[in-house]
Amino acid sequence: MVGKLQTEGPTPTFVVKFLGAGAAGCIADLVTYPLDTAKVRLQIQGESRSSDAKKGHKYRGVFGTLATMAKTEGPRSMYNGLVAGLQRQMSFASVSIGLYDWMKQFYNGGSDHVTISTRLLAGCTTGALAVAFAQPTDVVKVRFQAQVRGADGSKRYNGTMDAYKTIARDEGVKGLWKGCMPNIARNCIVNCAELVTYDIIKELILKYDIMSDNLPCHFTAGFAAGFCTTVVASPVDVVKTRFMNSANGQYRGTLNCAFIMLKKEGPTAFYKGFVPAFLRLGSWNIVMFVSYEQIKRIVTRTQQSWESPF
Repeated sequence: MVGKLQTEGPTPTFVVKFLGAGAAGCIADLVTYPLDTAKVRLQIQGESRSSDAKKGHKYRGVFGTLATMAKTEGPRSMYNGLVAGLQRQMSFASVSIGLYDWMKQFYNGGSDHVTISTRLLAGCTTGALAVAFAQPTDVVKVRFQAQVRGADGSKRYNGTMDAYKTIARDEGVKGLWKGCMPNIARNCIVNCAELVTYDIIKELILKYDIMSDNLPCHFTAGFAAGFCTTVVASPVDVVKTRFMNSANGQYRGTLNCAFIMLKKEGPTAFYKGFVPAFLRLGSWNIVMFVSYEQIKRIVTRTQQSWESPF
């Protein structure tokens, strides 16, 4: 993903990058999904102040949240909405990550010298396009992750397709795009932080010959990308989660949601779930970028071996 410096081996095609990014996103989700669910539960905790005041906080910390969920709802609850999550990654990551290199070249006119502003613009563009395309899958994923089984065993939704149908029926088709604008804002930030940080750090590692273009290099750049992303994106992510999980009419809009959070819970509310968010984004970025780099190499080399068998 760093232009001329990433030239060890054959160059992957557009299709390989596009599909490989979606597949890598799915692999990363399978590995880190429980952390994402814990993050969502911690982020929505405190929405109902009266309930929290009576019962105290139900979830405390990442692993405490996962332990509570496993005990009260069963281990499978940690993977609530996984189907929607995988649907999201195949549609979202393919666009946001798979189109990034192409978008850089588009904005840069095909030049080998890529500026930081070009990288940021490319990251914002692919992040916004991905959200506009994949928002319904994100809404359903968050609803499932926030869903707690009732005392009588009842659930808000009975399955992924039921969730899509129920949301469209009760809230209109626009309900499937609920929180689209804050999600676009979030993912422009996330995409820039993830891709640009990874891009630049990997480029510097290779430029100064600190590591070769292999797994340790990808691991280091992926970890740095995850940390930077968590720091800058957490406030928008919390507001997005609260708004997408809210009942119809609970908030007048995303800014109103943020204002109510600030008024009732204080500034620290915007960093609720920061530790699981970092654990999840850090590990997600590592798994995703390592997987993505390997998928590109394996598929491209396989294609070349088929084209040149002798």
